[in-house]
Amino acid sequence: MIMPETLLLVIAIVLLILGLLGSFLPVLPGPPLSFAGMLLIHFSPDYSFPTFQLVLFGLLAVFIIVIDFLLPVYGTKKTGGSKRGMYGASIGLVLGIFLFPPIGIFVMPFIGALIAELSNKKDFAQAFKAATGSFLGLLAGTFLKLSYSIAIIVVCLILIL
Repeated sequence: MIMPETLLLVIAIVLLILGLLGSFLPVLPGPPLSFAGMLLIHFSPDYSFPTFQLVLFGLLAVFIIVIDFLLPVYGTKKTGGSKRGMYGASIGLVLGIFLFPPIGIFVMPFIGALIAELSNKKDFAQAFKAATGSFLGLLAGTFLKLSYSIAIIVVCLILIL
């Protein structure tokens, strides 16, 4: 029979892994999943994080969620792009993960945004500039989420090991 503490740690590790995957996959909320994994470890009987650390990572999760939403919008607007370009970049990211890993993660969001902007009746130069803005905003948000998830995993491993 599996001990409840072991089950709690297994679920926490699964959440940490899902949080890491959520850095790339738009369908998974990476920072909240990573933070949930951290909380499960904290509430297990054998491990405990300082309150300051929990509050800090909780606030960072909220901050990153907001920033991750705003960065692609900012990058797109700054370069004259449209919502269609943002959606194209997101679709390109998902396709890139499954069709052409690992290089597709970096190339496909740009291609998706470019195709979306071209379908929005923009000339190539305008579409290229807008796709670049969409891609850079998406890339910046991905980098923030990935950094956050890795930081939580490292902090959890330090505590557990």
